[in-house]
Amino acid sequence: MLLVDGVVGGVWHQRRSGRRIDVTVEPLGDLSRAHLRELDEQVERVGAVMEGRPRLTVGTVTAGPHA
Repeated sequence: MLLVDGVVGGVWHQRRSGRRIDVTVEPLGDLSRAHLRELDEQVERVGAVMEGRPRLTVGTVTAGPHA
């Protein structure tokens, strides 16, 4: 889940391939510039924690819950 100001604001999925970590976020509504900046920061944090190179895509999450 993507939380925006403490409320569910979308879904996300991550996929790792080697050191690359692809994070796709599908918001339920429009995200402000401030929210997009914060999202970028959080994706960078995911990369740091997982010791990889993160790449953010804002779009449709196509993977199901089994992925």
